[in-house]
Amino acid sequence: MNTQKISFDYSAPKTLLIKLSGDWRISAGFPEAGQVVGQFDLHKEVTRLEFEASRLEKWDSGFMSFLFHLSRECEHRSIFFNRRGLPDGVRKLLDIALKVADAETVLPRPSESLLERIGGKAIEVTGGIRFLLDFLGEIAVGFWRMLRGKSYFRRDEFFYILQACSVGALPLVSLISILVGVILAFIGAIQLQLFGAQIFIADIVGIAMVRVMGAVMAGILMAGRTGASFAAELGIMQVNEEIDALKTLGISPVEFLVIPRLLALVVMMPLLTLYADFMGILGGFVVSAGVLGLNPTEYWNHTQSAVKISNLWVGLIHGFVFGIIIAVAGCLRGIGCGRSAAAVGEATTSAVVEAVTWIVIATAIITFICQVLGV
Repeated sequence: MNTQKISFDYSAPKTLLIKLSGDWRISAGFPEAGQVVGQFDLHKEVTRLEFEASRLEKWDSGFMSFLFHLSRECEHRSIFFNRRGLPDGVRKLLDIALKVADAETVLPRPSESLLERIGGKAIEVTGGIRFLLDFLGEIAVGFWRMLRGKSYFRRDEFFYILQACSVGALPLVSLISILVGVILAFIGAIQLQLFGAQIFIADIVGIAMVRVMGAVMAGILMAGRTGASFAAELGIMQVNEEIDALKTLGISPVEFLVIPRLLALVVMMPLLTLYADFMGILGGFVVSAGVLGLNPTEYWNHTQSAVKISNLWVGLIHGFVFGIIIAVAGCLRGIGCGRSAAAVGEATTSAVVEAVTWIVIATAIITFICQVLGV
C-alpha cells in the first residue's frame, strides 16, 4: 500500500493540482481539509482546484466529508472546484451532497411593510371566517340529513363518545365543582359574618352554581378535556389522510365524524351542568354545616327557596350552548389541521383557547339577555 496520502502540484498557472493516493478511509486516518486551505493562504493566486486520483485505493464517507468541506471553502474563496479527476462514484455522491445542502439553505425572509402585514392578517382572518361559515353550513346540512334519516355515522362510535363525555368526565367535574362551592361559601362568609347573616351563604352558593358557575366550570373542563381530544383525534386522521379517504369513498367527514361528537356534547353538557350544580351546592353545604356551624336543615331549606326554576333553566341553556361551542371548536380545528405532528399540537391548543374564549363571551351574552328579559 502506498502510504503517501496527498501532495500538491503547482505546475499549471493559477492551478492547484491535488494528487491523492493510498487508503482514504476513516479507520486509516487521513489529512484534514485545513491542510489544503493552508495552501490557499500560501498561494493566493490560485483560482482553480483539480484532482488526480489514479492511485487512490479505498475511500469511505470520511473522504466524502473531506471533499465536501473543500468544495465549500472553494466556493467561499471563488476558486473553481473541478471534480473531473475524482472517481465516478465520488463525483456522483458529491453532487448529491451539494444539491441537498443547497436545498436546505434557508433564504432570508424579505422584510414586510406595515401595510403588507395588515393585509396578510386581514386575508388570514377572512379565510378563517369563510372556513368557519362553510363548516357550520356543512353541520347544518348534516343535521338536516340526519333528521331525514339519510346521514351516515356509526352508532357504536356515538355511544363510545357519549360515554367518554359523561362517565369519564365525572371525577374531574366532581372535584372542581365541590372546590368551587367551597370557595364561594368561604367568600360569602367573609362578608356575611359582618352582618350576622351567614345563612344567606346558601343563597349565594345555590344561585351562583345553578345559574352560571356550574355550567361555566363544566364547560371549561370539557373544553380542555374533550374539545382538545376531538381536535387531536381528527387532526391525526387528517395527517394520516383518513379524512381524504372518507371523501374518496363519498362519505362526508362532517356527517361521519363531527355530527356524533356534536350530538354527544349537546346531550351531555346539560346533564354535566346539573351534576356540577349539585356538587357545588354540596361543597358549600359541607363548609357551611361543618366549618361555619350553620344548621344543615335550615341551610337546605334556604337553598330550595332561593334557587328558582328559572335559574335552573338559565344554567341548562348555558350548558347546551357550551356543548355546541366545545364540539364546533374542537372539530373545526381538527378538520382544518395541517399535515404534520406540529400542526396537530397547534390545532389542539387552538381548540382549547377558542372554546374557552367563546364560553366566556357566550356567558356574557346570555347574562345580558337574561338581565334585559328580567329572568
